Amino acid sequence: MPQPHELSAVELIQAYRDKTLSPVEATRSVLEHIGRWEPRLKATYALDPDAALEAARASEARWMKGQPLSAGGYSLDGVPSTIKENIATRGVPVPLGTAATDLTPAAADAPPAARMREAGAVLLGKTTMPDYGMLSSGLSSFHELTRNPWDLSKNPGGSSAGAGAAAAAGYGPLHVGTDIGGSVRLPAAWCGVATLKPSLGRIPIDPPFMGRCAGPMTRTVADAALMMGVLSQPDARDHMSLPYQAFDWLDLERDLRGLRIGLLLDAGCGLPVDPEILDAVQAAAHAFEAAGAIVTPMQPWMTPDMLDGVDRFWRTRSALDLAALPEERRARILPFIRAWAESGGGQSGEAVFRSYYETLNVRARTVAACAPYDYVISPVAPVVAYNAEWPSPTNEVATTMHHIGFTLPYNMSEQPAASVNCGYTRAGLPIGLQIAGPRFDDLGVLRMARAWERMRPAQHPWPQPPEA
Repeated sequence: MPQPHELSAVELIQAYRDKTLSPVEATRSVLEHIGRWEPRLKATYALDPDAALEAARASEARWMKGQPLSAGGYSLDGVPSTIKENIATRGVPVPLGTAATDLTPAAADAPPAARMREAGAVLLGKTTMPDYGMLSSGLSSFHELTRNPWDLSKNPGGSSAGAGAAAAAGYGPLHVGTDIGGSVRLPAAWCGVATLKPSLGRIPIDPPFMGRCAGPMTRTVADAALMMGVLSQPDARDHMSLPYQAFDWLDLERDLRGLRIGLLLDAGCGLPVDPEILDAVQAAAHAFEAAGAIVTPMQPWMTPDMLDGVDRFWRTRSALDLAALPEERRARILPFIRAWAESGGGQSGEAVFRSYYETLNVRARTVAACAPYDYVISPVAPVVAYNAEWPSPTNEVATTMHHIGFTLPYNMSEQPAASVNCGYTRAGLPIGLQIAGPRFDDLGVLRMARAWERMRPAQHPWPQPPEA
């Protein structure tokens, strides 16, 4: 029989409804499991077992009365969950992954945290991230090094590093991350879990920024869909949010026959794709074809100049943020991130505008390339999990963004894109399949992810704590 910490959110809610398991029992099981993993994994920040158990006891009382909390009709009451540390939770400082931040407790929950709390989720604490979320790595000047539970010598990816590691390791079923260039999809791919980067504005977030989204990170697509029902509830603080739409997020059935699917195996920029990743994604394409979809190979639309232009734009933005800090605080930033950001300073207005223009170019080219298709499938990343101590797959400042050629376009185009595990390397490391859809078709992308989840080869058992 599975242990409570191994159950999905959907299974936990049913068990609470049937009174075969209580939120207190589930939360204790998860906390004990975290205690076995965390000395090596280092995925959490501000873990608060006492507050979690207090919330679990309150949830247990509601279930006993048959009055669980819900948000928009979706209940997470009593389900152990985590929030990425750059999403404010009241009373907890928001270090943004860097030792340079002033640790002032947040005055209020940011929208994703507020929605989770309103739906009754048991918030265990926060999860780790690298400095300012600007690395696909578990390396940080503030947090201890976060590792990948599939192989502790490997990186979990980032910037939702702790969320990806926590989901794979079984730190409860529900985790909230953020993504501006791949930051939920990359750790999902490298940790073998499921995620959705939604259409920009589908999940209200504060502060909003071009391309920045919050997204669920879970072991199953159904759990991600359940979270979307909660996280997509409206919040006026996000001035970039979409008008609320009452989707039936748990209606995940999809007939694949006749769907037009584009197959992208070359990002057109950045690192070459590992042969084992190509094999796994091509096998997924064949499975979609066998189910009746029409799969067509695509030519890349990104170019090195487009990727470098967005990179330069981000460097300039970060250089301005760092320049506003006193030197004593700037000195605490991870040296790799400081070198990356400061290389973007001192540019002319014309140069900055040209970099910004490339973000618009990425958007236009991505929308045009995807237009002939209902969905596009591709690798999430060109490489699998890499050295845990490295800040990026190349370990070089100049090429630190050369692994986001498949993920970045959908942030700029505001299209939804999921990552779902589609296999493993010979060494046992997970490989991610990206499924992207038209802007606003978030539910359709989740349905495609669920269809793939049912078709894919048998999954490896989830990793166990080192002493197990």
